[in-house]
Formats: sequence, C-alpha cells, structure tokens
Amino acid sequence: MPVSKWEEFFKQYYKQQILQLANSYPDERSLVVEFPDIERYDVDLADSLLERPHDVLQVAEEALRTIDLPIDVSLDNVHVRITKAPERIYIRDLRSDHISKLIAIEGLVRKATTVRPKVTEAAFQCMRCDHVTLVPQSGGKFKEPYECDDCKRKGPFKLVFNESSFIDAQKLQIQESPEELRGGAQPQTIDVNVEDDLTGQVVPGDRVVVTGVLHSYQRTFPTGKSTFFDVYLECISIEMIEQEFETLEISREDEKAILKLSEDPDIYETVVNSIASSIFGYEDIKEAMVLQLFSGIPKSLPDGTRIRGDIHLLLVGDPGTAKSQLLRYVAKLAPRGIYTSGKGTSAAGLTATAVKDEFGEGRWTLEAGALVLADKGIAAVDEIDKMRTEDRSALHEAMEQQTISIAKAGVVASLRSRCALLGAANPKYGRFDKYEPIANQINMPPTLLSRFDLIFPIVDEPNVELDAKVAEHILRAHYAGELSAHAKYFPSGKITKEDVESAMKTVRPAIEPELLRKYIAYAKRIYPIMSDEAMKRLMDFYLGMRKQGGENAPVPVTARSLEALVRLAEASARIRLSDKVFEEDADRVIRITESCLRQVGIDRETGLLDVDVIAVGITKSQRDKIKVLRDIIRELEKEHGGAPPKEDVYDKAEESGIERSKAEELLAKLKQQGDVFEPKPGFIRLA
Repeated sequence: MPVSKWEEFFKQYYKQQILQLANSYPDERSLVVEFPDIERYDVDLADSLLERPHDVLQVAEEALRTIDLPIDVSLDNVHVRITKAPERIYIRDLRSDHISKLIAIEGLVRKATTVRPKVTEAAFQCMRCDHVTLVPQSGGKFKEPYECDDCKRKGPFKLVFNESSFIDAQKLQIQESPEELRGGAQPQTIDVNVEDDLTGQVVPGDRVVVTGVLHSYQRTFPTGKSTFFDVYLECISIEMIEQEFETLEISREDEKAILKLSEDPDIYETVVNSIASSIFGYEDIKEAMVLQLFSGIPKSLPDGTRIRGDIHLLLVGDPGTAKSQLLRYVAKLAPRGIYTSGKGTSAAGLTATAVKDEFGEGRWTLEAGALVLADKGIAAVDEIDKMRTEDRSALHEAMEQQTISIAKAGVVASLRSRCALLGAANPKYGRFDKYEPIANQINMPPTLLSRFDLIFPIVDEPNVELDAKVAEHILRAHYAGELSAHAKYFPSGKITKEDVESAMKTVRPAIEPELLRKYIAYAKRIYPIMSDEAMKRLMDFYLGMRKQGGENAPVPVTARSLEALVRLAEASARIRLSDKVFEEDADRVIRITESCLRQVGIDRETGLLDVDVIAVGITKSQRDKIKVLRDIIRELEKEHGGAPPKEDVYDKAEESGIERSKAEELLAKLKQQGDVFEPKPGFIRLA
C-alpha cells in the first residue's frame, strides 16, 4: 500500500490536528483518526484497515513521520489511533473469524494492573568479546540471541539495560456491561494489552469502548500444549463512554432546552414527575431522590478536611411498595449507577478485594467492588438490612469519608467512593410499626442509620380514595404496555401507533431521561452560595429544634442533621440552575427533613423528637427507665445479700412509675445485652 495515499488523506482531513500534535510532541504522541473519515475518503483503504490492521497502520504511521511540517519536529514515535470502528462486537460473540482483524468492544473495566516498562528491543552483551547484539522483542516470550553477531559463539550473554528500548505497558480486563447479559448468563471478560501513551488512562469502574486487533495464543501445561487457544486484544484506542455527570457532553441545542426548562416556575414538579413516572405517588420520596441526583457541593477545607456533598437516602417500608423499582430507576438514570441487592453482596463485593492470579502475572491486584465502581455516581443497595453484619460494616467509612481503605495481602490502599447511597430495607417483622423506634424495626446498627441524611418509612395503609388512584394508574400502565407489545409483535393488527402513543401518556416522564440526565449534568457545573436569609432560616430551625432538648428533654437533632440540611438546600438551588441558595430552598428542605423526623425520629412514649431513636437505638425516656431499673436491682441486691427475685424488681419498678410490661421489656433488653443475668430461674443480678 503506497504511503502517498495516507499522506493525501492526512492533508485533506487532519492537517490542523497534525500541527497541534507537532506542537505538543513528545508529550502527546497520538493522532486520533475517526474510521468514518477513512471510509469517506477511500472505501478500499477502510476495508483493508479492517482486514489487515497491522500492515495498514504501519504504513499510516510511516506517512505521518514523512509528512512536511512548518516546524522543525521529527515525529518518530507517533501512533495513529483509530476510533469509531463500524461495528461493536459483544465479548461473548468473539469468534475465530475475528482473529487479526480490527474490532471494537464495549464494556466495564474490571481490573487494571500498574503501568510497568516492557522491553521492545533488548541489547545483549557477549561475555566473551563484549560485542552488543540487538534483539527485537515481540509476543509474550522474551527472546535471547542464538549466537553473537561478532564472534559467532553461543554466549553467555548479559542484558544491557542502558542500551535496550522500553515502552510503558499495562493490562486491563474488560467485562461485559451488566445490562447486556441474558438471564442467568455469567459476564464474560477479555484481557486487553495497552501500550505507550494509552496506559494509565482508565481505572476499574470506567465504561469504555476499546478498538484493537484480536490476537490468539496457545495455552501450555506441564504435560504439553493445548489445542485450545486464548484470545486477547491489542489496544489501538480507548474511548470513554458514560462518564460522570460532570463530563457529559452538552450540545448548544441541549443547552437551549435546559435553560428553557429552568425558567419554568413549576420546574420542581416537572423534575419530580420525571422520576419513575410508572409508579404512582411518593412525591416526597421522589423529591428527595431528585435532590440526591443533583447533590450538594463537596468542600475541601484548609486543614485538609473534606465535607461530602453526596446525599444518602434510606427507604424503609412494607413489602410490595415499589422500593426496588424506585432504586432501579435511579441507578439507571445516573451515570455510573450500580444496583446491588443485600443477600448477594459481600464486603469484598461492595468495597474491593485483593486477588492474585495470572492476570497480574502472580502479583496482587485490586478488584473494585460496587461502591468503587459507582464513584461519582449512585450506588443503590436493595435489601440493605439482609446483609451480614461484617459486610455492612464496610459501609461506615464509604458513607461519611467517601473512601474505602484496603489492607489485604500486603496491599495497602485507599480507594475513592464518592457516591451517593440509596438504600432500601424491610422491617424485621414484615410491616412497619409507627409506634416502634425505627432502630428496633430494622436489622441495622444505629451508627449506620445516623449516616443517612433522610430516612423515609413507606407504610401500606388501606385508603379507598388513594387505592382507587393507584389501581387506575397500575391498570393504565399495564394497558399501555399491552398495546405496545401487540403493535410490536402483530404489526398487521388493528392497534395503530396513535393508540399506543395516547396510552403511553399516562406513564411517560415529564422530561425524557436523556434530557434529564443532561439537565443534571449542566446543574452540577453550578456551585451555589448560601444567601444570608437562607443561612438565618436554617440556623433558626436548627437552634429551635435544639432548644427543645432542655435539661431533662431528649436531643432532637445533631450537627450532622444541619450538614444534611445544607447539602439538600444546595441541591435545591441547583434544580433551578441558581448560583444562590435562597430562603425558599431552605424552606423546602426544612419541610422534607421535618416530615422525615416526625415519622422516624419521635419517641412514641413522650411524643418528643429524639435523635437517639435513630443514632443510638434507645430513646432518652428508655435510657432513664433503664437507669432507674439498674438502681432498683442494685438496691435490692444489698437488701437480699445476693440476687433478688424478679417479682420484687417489678414491684419496685411500678412504685417508681414504670409499668410492669415496660419493665419486663427493658429487663429482657438488658439481659440480651449482657448487662444482667439470671443466676437461677426467677432471680436477677447485675453483671
């Protein structure tokens, strides 16, 4: 293939890009060429590139080196990187026909080794005559010279590092995207070899399109060679897809549509109605989910402290109330949204695990878990209460510090997990009891519960009017789905496109998911500042709540609650694309927070707000009664000179104003915690 053809193509399509490359060489060493441009220029050239990529790219790089430039730069080590290959092939569809062809695969980066030097040309010094022989290295095995070029003897040889040529190299493992899997299928993976300036560009969790040449190599065993060959991809280019909100591309038309939307006085209702429109009601919860998607502002302070901007939500409720559907919708809407369920999740699967295998050539490599994969996105953890206690403890650091510290097998690392957590849990006894403290109803430690900014109980109570609306909405949604399926599989039937469109209006979101995603991405580029009025409003609310906690009253809110209010208020301002947090934002988030506190943070015995219901799991009134009960047992122990009967304890408790049933319940709790024990049946003693 003549070099002149490529020279002509570069001059016609990529003149400006080559000049930019020459200016930044050798810091940048790659010219990115889009495949459709080659196809437009010469179809035969494009076909030969697909069939014989190595030969054709060698000629292209030669043409790039010989092209005339207005500046005195020699582009010796440049690469031509092909992107936008015509066909993306699923990893599970790779076949022997694809070997040595140019292909593109899409997937999730599962593992990445560290960037290490790889020898491309090894210099060997003959130990007899000191002559240096250069041996080009290719493939996976290291090649040594057969004999010295000078004295013709067969060694011995010594590798001379200073005269050898090295290149940066890295191995990636790409896994199929979860949404591409058929039911019951295990995700398949492929190894990718990355070299030179492409190394170190991606981290586990990134979604990428890798264009490259498929190669095969033979498996070898101690007993001999196998007839089965393994495949790997030699990377030519890496394109990032589905980046975080901050890096989504927004066109001028998108920007116009976004700004027009933001001017709508009912923008809050419109955005809320765009979240899981197939699920009826739950306006408060959907509003909180919207605030979670827009998020507050992460702050770095001069003393090195980082305050998170991500908002964590927990939904606790009765079965069959569409919690999982809400979680799945948000995980799908957010870029880098990961959905996982408690029963099938381990600590290693949530955080990271150190593995030692062939992939890292016997070295330990870190395999990222769900919270790391969701960095700068949303991690939706369903059935969070069903996780094992030791697995759930991995969430503590990830939620507040937004890092995951690993110290396994000599690998000590701190991974970033700057994601918002959306959790869903079922009450221990099947249904939510409004009169029981929330910590008693969920199988979760209070220390974890207190890290959630908002906790929403979902109670399924019969209500004729509401039930009629829910039933109508569900039936209409199913009817729309039936019409759509009928029109799809029986195009010759009587159902028209207009019928389907008309029925779909019930479940169509107010803003299309793609535009909403771009709207959120645009809003995240705005960093609102708190106005004095909003600051005063939040302070008044916080101080007003704290005043309720007098000398003998419970503590209604903590400083952590105030930080949550600030985050929510910032997210509220972002929804309007406002660079200022106004009093209306403060009022909105106070309404939502108060609504949550009234449902989950109230001591049902006294009717007072008590933060300990969530943070400690025991209300102040319970704590006071436990103290009285312990004093009674201690006093009776002195009287009896040993363990007093339980009946005496209950009688004394009733005299102190504690009902017998309550005293029995508290005593059972103390016994469970190991604070008291029964030396013999019917008698009690302090531990």
